[in-house]
Amino acid sequence: MPARPDSSPQTRSVLAALRREPSTWRHGYDIAKETELASGTLYPILGRLADRGLLETCWETDPQEGRPRRHLYRLTATGVQRAAEVDREPVRRSAPRPAIEGA
Repeated sequence: MPARPDSSPQTRSVLAALRREPSTWRHGYDIAKETELASGTLYPILGRLADRGLLETCWETDPQEGRPRRHLYRLTATGVQRAAEVDREPVRRSAPRPAIEGA
């Protein structure tokens, strides 16, 4: 059975971080610090989760003075359910790559 698109280790860590406080709006930098994911990995994951209806997003309405508005994220009800499912699923390990002869 192929892996689900939201079951990679990186996506699992994002879902787990958001699931800790599912009704709290979180900004990407906060999620990146918690998951230790680089922005080039994190923001595509957040985008895919939002496209699948697992996250709701909005722009910060009252940013701190001198700081630009940030995009905020939180799980939808469907996202909370999926995060719980992913948490219960075993982590899939990729098959080891065969050794290259002469290397």
